[in-house]
Amino acid sequence: MKGFEYLEQELEQMKKDGVYRQLVPIESDQGAKVTIDGKELIQLSSNNYLGLTTHPRLKLAAVRAADEYGAGTGSVRTIAGTFTMHNEFEEKLAEFKHTEATLVLQSGFTANQAVLASLLTKEDVVISDELNHASIIDGIRLTKAARKIYKHVDMESLEKALKETSGYRKRLVVTDGVFSMDGNIAPLPEIVELCEKYDALIMVDDAHASGVLGRNGRGTVDHFDLNGRVHIQVGTLSKAVGVLGGYIASTQSVRDYLIHKGRPFLFSTSHPPAVTAACMEAVNVLLEEPELIEKLWDNTRYFKDKLKKIGFDTGRSETPITPVIVGDEAKAHQLSDKLKEYGVFAQGIAFPTVAKGMARVRTIVTAEHSREILDEALDAFEKAGRELNILS
Repeated sequence: MKGFEYLEQELEQMKKDGVYRQLVPIESDQGAKVTIDGKELIQLSSNNYLGLTTHPRLKLAAVRAADEYGAGTGSVRTIAGTFTMHNEFEEKLAEFKHTEATLVLQSGFTANQAVLASLLTKEDVVISDELNHASIIDGIRLTKAARKIYKHVDMESLEKALKETSGYRKRLVVTDGVFSMDGNIAPLPEIVELCEKYDALIMVDDAHASGVLGRNGRGTVDHFDLNGRVHIQVGTLSKAVGVLGGYIASTQSVRDYLIHKGRPFLFSTSHPPAVTAACMEAVNVLLEEPELIEKLWDNTRYFKDKLKKIGFDTGRSETPITPVIVGDEAKAHQLSDKLKEYGVFAQGIAFPTVAKGMARVRTIVTAEHSREILDEALDAFEKAGRELNILS
């Protein structure tokens, strides 16, 4: 069909530059190892931090809910799509997060869009870390509020932005709790102190901290003992929680307002019973099986330390997200391809997901990886790194 020649030209250029990638179908469940093209590979690219995607308790809860309540809900929440289980889960999640209320949406992406597009007007300003997630960036694009960007985790830059925006009705500072490409943790105590000093609201996206940081995986707010001092927490149910969706944890007034004004909530069918029941059971697992988080962190420390000793640049990571920074975009993808040859599935990440010159293979270890599997992966990294002259 004529009309898309300009897209075809751009795709061809991507192929020439070595950055064109195809989707990779996985033929198994999302475990420590996965099957791709009939070959078993060590999985180091999933967000399945605690192995909950295949946890027997979650699977059983999903099956039972589907059998009792059906495959779907048939409506948006505000018309006929709110089942009792939806409200029960949100109450349970609010108790878990130590907030007055929560609201669950279809994804963490839509949760950010709902908050940023709904709660701010042209009288307000949003102040955002320059390396915040794409969902925050897109949410800011949808708001009528003014916007300021501060340098990454730079508190002087943030304070400057706060001083420069004193004339607005409300200032909302937004940060990732854990930054998804570098694995570093936001300096939340300092951010909270600045927000309190300048009477600003604060919003934390805990997508990669939910289930990972804090007591029983409550996130960065709990990790830093800041419960009650952060106005809005956004998170995902699709990573460490192991299922699907996003949530907003805040006050009852924020929940009530978003039910009426949050367009992603208003115009999306509610989660199927299997999803909601599995998410609810995931919270139970977080409370009752803390050893999963302990194993995750044991594996993280081991893998990160070994990568550094081999000679790889892992940047400023402090979490299970451990980038192997290569720099050159084509070479990062070559490293990913070479690792696949040696039995490791670890995807290359390049511009525009990360800045030009900062291409990397991003790894995430999980609680499911054994020490033997991690050693096997580390051997593959060392072999591939030397073959591609990434290691001296």
